[in-house]
Amino acid sequence: MTDAADPFFEAYHRDDIAYGETPAPGVQSIIDLSMSAEGRGFKALDLGAGAGRDSIALARAGYAVTAVDLSEMGLERINQRATAAGVGERVTTQAADVRKFDFETEKYDAIIATTVLDHIPATDAVVVWQKILSSLTAHGLLAVEVHSSEDPGSDLPPGCNSTAPKSETSGAVVNYFPPNQLAQWATETSADIRILRYEERLEWDYTHGPEHMHGKASLLAIRKGNSPEWYGQPRLFPRRES
Repeated sequence: MTDAADPFFEAYHRDDIAYGETPAPGVQSIIDLSMSAEGRGFKALDLGAGAGRDSIALARAGYAVTAVDLSEMGLERINQRATAAGVGERVTTQAADVRKFDFETEKYDAIIATTVLDHIPATDAVVVWQKILSSLTAHGLLAVEVHSSEDPGSDLPPGCNSTAPKSETSGAVVNYFPPNQLAQWATETSADIRILRYEERLEWDYTHGPEHMHGKASLLAIRKGNSPEWYGQPRLFPRRES
């Protein structure tokens, strides 16, 4: 496979696998909110699964995970890591463009979309977003992260005016989200989800290639009508131990 066919081939082919092994914050919150998924038949969908940091973490928590990505090298890494972690039977990989993936209605208890809606044109992202929502179960949890227009790789301000270093894979991002766009999608009545946490931030990334800056928007949500006791964020005033 060539770099032209897979822009992430080099990043995933290295000994130090891109993006590390720590799951995205929203994914860790899903794991915490789910308590133990062991033996409960929970299913998770990881879109744009990359080299598998989120897929492996969900599988370790007991989820049966479908990991979807265009990168064959990324999927190869996922299979290797899942086997090494002893959760190979819980992870199924599928090479596919998320726009062509078959989203089954109300199938997944957790859906992860870490930097994938920003890798497809805006008009396609809206369609995939609607399919994601339709595929959540009645108690489903959702973690979405996208590059924002604050990212130095963005063609929109303020990112396009930034002098901070860009990511080595910034060329794969084609749809930078303006402020509040992801939150607006999540608060539409038709979305039928409840926001548990939302933030927009700037952060430095040292997990692949030369150090660089990112602008990100992150969403953690649950199907509307569910009220978990804990939303996954640190408590300012935790209850005292008796």
